[in-house]
Amino acid sequence: MGIRVDNVSKRFGDFQALEPINLDIKSGSLVALLGPSGSGKSTLLRVIAGLEQPDTGRIYISAQDATYKTVQARQVGFVFQHYALFKHLTVRKNVAFALELQKWSQERIKNRVDTLLDLVQLEGLGDRYPSQLSGGQRQRVALARALAIEPQVLLLDEPFGALDAKVRKDLRDWLRRLHDDVHVTTVFVTHDQEEAMEIADEIVVMSNGRIEQVGTPEVVYENPATPFVMSFIGAVNVLSPDHTWKAHHQELPQTAGQVFLRPHDIEVFTASTDGSLPATINHIIHLGWTIRLELSLENGQPVTAHINREQYKTLAIQPHQRVYLRAKLLRTFEESPSYAPSVA
Repeated sequence: MGIRVDNVSKRFGDFQALEPINLDIKSGSLVALLGPSGSGKSTLLRVIAGLEQPDTGRIYISAQDATYKTVQARQVGFVFQHYALFKHLTVRKNVAFALELQKWSQERIKNRVDTLLDLVQLEGLGDRYPSQLSGGQRQRVALARALAIEPQVLLLDEPFGALDAKVRKDLRDWLRRLHDDVHVTTVFVTHDQEEAMEIADEIVVMSNGRIEQVGTPEVVYENPATPFVMSFIGAVNVLSPDHTWKAHHQELPQTAGQVFLRPHDIEVFTASTDGSLPATINHIIHLGWTIRLELSLENGQPVTAHINREQYKTLAIQPHQRVYLRAKLLRTFEESPSYAPSVA
């Protein structure tokens, strides 16, 4: 049940939402469309679903041309950020709604709904109304309803965006386990890098209506293809290309643009050492096992470094203290455009 996006573009008035895009999504995979607001990820999802028609190109589902098929004919399950449940219907009736439209027998509907409520861990709650459920439970009802028709493809548009952090984390873990159970080809939209890294088999990084990179979470983090991917996936310091920074056994090209340095790729010392630069600690922020250091170099450039709690105790550092920084790994991109830091 794979998906093929062939040279698809979409414009809304003067706004080019999607440049011509080509993308193959493997059958049974869990794929994240990741990017900032306005990157085109939701538009691409809606074109795959049939909720929007492309200006150019074709959509293939299971090797069949679905470009002009209706949502129903595509056998697509769609889950929105804000649940879109029927408030006047019980959980059971919400899940059964599409099956009743398809005129399934009552016995078959009951069996299917029972199976789905068990699958989404809502057994015993079938007679409640949406207002009697938590946000996480409502989102699981929406997922059960989308799965009821046994879709070829499951599409989710920012499915956890309206939930608090703890519920989002629990539902991310649950969605990954659910996907491993049902193996339906799943595409979800998110602007949350951690969410995409945690549960997706592959990540499609988008910006300005274009695909910047497609790859596994490990590949897009360890081997970013563009400055945008480097800056958007994970925390990073974006430094001026003055070549003051040097990494062990690494020569930077003289034509390099900005220099990208992950906070965890910075070593911190209390005394000067080979290849280190002096810096002053402005703030020390405790994030559990990770300690974030906000620093300034002598030229005033801000830098963020991450160390673990054991290193912090060993260094015994304090705010306003002078320390020395050394880079373990620097990255550059030829003719890289200017990017603002996205450190955290």
